[in-house]
Amino acid sequence: MFTIKLLLFIVPLVISSRIDQDNSSFDSVSPEPKSRFAMLDDVKILANGLLQLGHGLKDFVHKTKGQINDIFQKLNIFDQSFYDLSLQTREIKEEEKELRRTTYKLQVKNEEVKNMSLELNLKLESLLEEKILLQQKVKYLEEQLTNLIQNQPETPEHPEVTSLKSFVEKQDNSIKDLLQTVEEQYKQLNQQHSQIKEIENQLRMTNIQEPTEISLSSKPRAPRTTPFLQLNEIRNVKHDGIPADCTTIYNRGEHISGMYAIRPSNSQVFHVYCDVLSGSPWTLIQHRIDGSQNFNETWENYKYGFGRLDGEFWLGLEKIYSIVKQSNYVLRIELEDWKDNKHYIEYSFYLGNHETNYTLHVVKITGNVPNAIPENKDLVFSTWDHKAKGHFSCPESYSGGWWWHDECGENNLNGKYNKPRTKSKPERRRGLSWKSQNGRLYSIKSTKMLIHPTDESFE
Repeated sequence: MFTIKLLLFIVPLVISSRIDQDNSSFDSVSPEPKSRFAMLDDVKILANGLLQLGHGLKDFVHKTKGQINDIFQKLNIFDQSFYDLSLQTREIKEEEKELRRTTYKLQVKNEEVKNMSLELNLKLESLLEEKILLQQKVKYLEEQLTNLIQNQPETPEHPEVTSLKSFVEKQDNSIKDLLQTVEEQYKQLNQQHSQIKEIENQLRMTNIQEPTEISLSSKPRAPRTTPFLQLNEIRNVKHDGIPADCTTIYNRGEHISGMYAIRPSNSQVFHVYCDVLSGSPWTLIQHRIDGSQNFNETWENYKYGFGRLDGEFWLGLEKIYSIVKQSNYVLRIELEDWKDNKHYIEYSFYLGNHETNYTLHVVKITGNVPNAIPENKDLVFSTWDHKAKGHFSCPESYSGGWWWHDECGENNLNGKYNKPRTKSKPERRRGLSWKSQNGRLYSIKSTKMLIHPTDESFE
């Protein structure tokens, strides 16, 4: 366009200049007349210039058309790519919706199975109590029957004894069936947790945030485990009453470490691991050995306990409180580092109830490792989903539930289990560790927390 405009501007100027030259020739006296063929040469020159200009314009138009065609082809390719991306995005959104629905269904089913498992545990404990009571009655009747037989040898067996024996046998069978049912429920729970974990991984790969009402926790937390303490075979529970703690069991002649049923005052029957150390019975309330159990649990699970008594477990704050409220107790902590060095420390302590968030007060008694727990202070127990009002919250950045004061120390025995040289130093400090007040940090391989009364004698 610019070239055409330039041409239209130049042509009139050339013609005008020629006309002016002709008019001036008539006014002036020329020594000789100008040839009439001079203007024809100028016209030829002008025509030749116009022809070349036309060819140039033609080439420019062809070149412009080619560029426009290239632009259209690129636009078509872009449109097709954008359309394909839209289809892929739509498919990803559909898969995400389906995964959300599946996750929600699995979570609902998991809660149902969890509630069913808790109900079965309660029924099982009730049956165990009934069994023990019936065994006491049977023992009493057998003693009476023995006396009667000795006095009257020909007296037939009392029908009540026979009926009680058959009833006890039925109860034994029922308990076995319930135990089998509980184990099946536990296996189903494990399967559900595995499925939920797979779905969580798939959702993370889509990199799309879950909605609040059905979202998985935004923290990097392991799947929740059911607070299920494995009910293994009970060791020689006395027929004349359920013992209140491991000391009672030891004084009755059971001097072997193992799992036993106890019933502290004003409490239900539950199982504990009695650990006999140097002739003294201790109740094991926490055990870490290999990281097989997730300890980044909820407040509810820390309250009632989780794990397996024959492996890693937390007994439960409510159960610990039901034991220690009976008398004055000593807390013993045993530690083993990754160089197989063993340490221990013992405290006299007081534990509050759930209304105080199980506040802990400790005073060191003895030990071969520097103290790391603040003494004579209110240490409030908190987890990632529960903190006491007005108190400092540490589990937001430190995994696992623990007793904290006004700052996050590095002595969390319920933290994440980290193997040596697999994590950064900050990660190790937030894991299973014990940092004494003199600044030394112990990276822990295994831990035990045990309690036993201070005013009991052992036979």
